[in-house]
Amino acid sequence: MKILLNNNDLNEALYGVSNLGFVPTMGSLHKGHVSLIKKSLKECKKTIVSIFVNPTQFNNKKDYLRYPRNNKSDLYILKKLGVSFVFIPNKKNVYNFKRKYKIKLKKKDKILCAKFRKGHFEGVIDVMDRLTGLIKPKKIFMGEKDFQQILLVKKFVEKKYHSKIISCKTIRDKNKLALSSRNLLLNKTALNIASKLSKDIIAFKEKIKKEKNVNKILRIKEKELKKNFNISIEYFDLRNKNNLKKSKNTKNSKIFIAYYLDKIRLIDNF
Repeated sequence: MKILLNNNDLNEALYGVSNLGFVPTMGSLHKGHVSLIKKSLKECKKTIVSIFVNPTQFNNKKDYLRYPRNNKSDLYILKKLGVSFVFIPNKKNVYNFKRKYKIKLKKKDKILCAKFRKGHFEGVIDVMDRLTGLIKPKKIFMGEKDFQQILLVKKFVEKKYHSKIISCKTIRDKNKLALSSRNLLLNKTALNIASKLSKDIIAFKEKIKKEKNVNKILRIKEKELKKNFNISIEYFDLRNKNNLKKSKNTKNSKIFIAYYLDKIRLIDNF
């Protein structure tokens, strides 16, 4: 496993490499990341994993500073998996050119997380554009927990590069909680609450499958979740999984939620 710390290392290591799989991460690797890496190892000749906590996608500086980081543990996991390359750049390596035009989301895309986290997806698209340009992978593997992110990055990256975004299912623990690096910021009580909430929403979606118009039921459920779990909710929507337009029934749709638990923002989709 080669550890690449700058763009020169990267260019030298990737020279002549074809059929390259890329897994972009911000580190603090968990089983969700591992599933993406295993998929890349299976489908591609070589696999590169990046570890870069991208400052431009955080609309809250405190959130950026407290984001969990653990390179030693990450490198141990990656070596054990048999990853070919690990790219750990600094900000200067990634933001090595000034953008000629500003990345802007269309009005119709300013929903869900884009509505509540101003500049977040512009930062995500920017860094994914830069990393894809540097690495030039054949396939990029991303998890569905960040569902809106996949759709937006796919739109931008696949249009510009010969790289295909591979969407991978959300990995959950035995208590149905979606794996996330942010879970490390939660104490045992909060983790228990988040798990119960996930189970509750999974059961709720099953229950409303035959309903023709769920809007009223969704609003009642949102109030119930706030009261029962003592959380603040940013959004709780049922949306079409292809275009993220609001849905009236569960067919071809997902329930999307963003909420705060112990001041930690969590997202999920079911």
